[in-house]
Amino acid sequence: MIIANNLYKEYILKRGILKKKYDKKIAVNDVSLNIKKGSIVGLLGVNGAGKTTTIKMLTTMLSPTHGSILIDEVNAIDKHMEAKKKINLITGGERNIYWRLSAKENLNYFGSLYGLSKIDLNNQVEKVLKIVDLEDVKDIPVEKYSKGMKQRLQIARGLINNPDYLFMDEPTLGLDIMITKSIHEYIKKLAHEENKGILITTHYIHEAEDICDYIYVIDHGRIIAEGTSEQIKELYTHKQVYNIKTTELEENQINAIQRIYDGKAEVKLANDMDGLNIKADNLDFNEIMEVLNINNIKIESIGKSEFTLEDALYEMLEGVS
Repeated sequence: MIIANNLYKEYILKRGILKKKYDKKIAVNDVSLNIKKGSIVGLLGVNGAGKTTTIKMLTTMLSPTHGSILIDEVNAIDKHMEAKKKINLITGGERNIYWRLSAKENLNYFGSLYGLSKIDLNNQVEKVLKIVDLEDVKDIPVEKYSKGMKQRLQIARGLINNPDYLFMDEPTLGLDIMITKSIHEYIKKLAHEENKGILITTHYIHEAEDICDYIYVIDHGRIIAEGTSEQIKELYTHKQVYNIKTTELEENQINAIQRIYDGKAEVKLANDMDGLNIKADNLDFNEIMEVLNINNIKIESIGKSEFTLEDALYEMLEGVS
């Protein structure tokens, strides 16, 4: 298990040329998290929340200002070379692979950096190519690969030293929905069949909800919530969202509803522009109907939505900001 406690990272920023000034920037503030083998842990947050700094500390690329990191009881700060043998990092995008080389040549090169014997390296290359379904194209130059194939090769590269733990920094960044779905299947396979402990950083809420067994939400360098997606959503079970589809809706009617619920509920025009979404604590259905009727809003249908992880995250971040 990886156990990180009270991670804190600050930078000193220098400003000015003649008269220098120094500012302190806190990137990560008191972050604690655990990663178990066989599980997928999500670190979810908006850009600039502290995800990448956290993952750099966990992978020994960056030393924390203070805090502790144990990787299977190895102190990753004091014994980072020993800790590196147990981990690997996979990034999103097409960096860190050589396009003119084949998949097999790439993996042989990266495997040689870990000092694997020729026999062990050959066996590991064949094994990881099989895991990511690149066996049949292993001798083709990477420049001829699709985006999805390149990302699967990134995963294979991360597995070349047979790590117990994988860190994936935005692994589906820029990929289309079908490629993303296939990458998700490989990630789940690695955790649940290969018993790898995986930490994935993402700002895609649905990605965290779909594949993560446990989620940490980070904002302004702090963990503001943690739990399964269901546990995080349960923090807001009192919230209700009504979706009202109308036959006609004029701007003055929308403004009237917003004035009535000002400070009590959030009233927004629906995404398809043909109705309203009303969200608040413990909404009274009969009251909503009465308000709509008074304002001569013709209702085509009305439904109640389940509060999603995206809704919960939005509420959470609004409360922090």
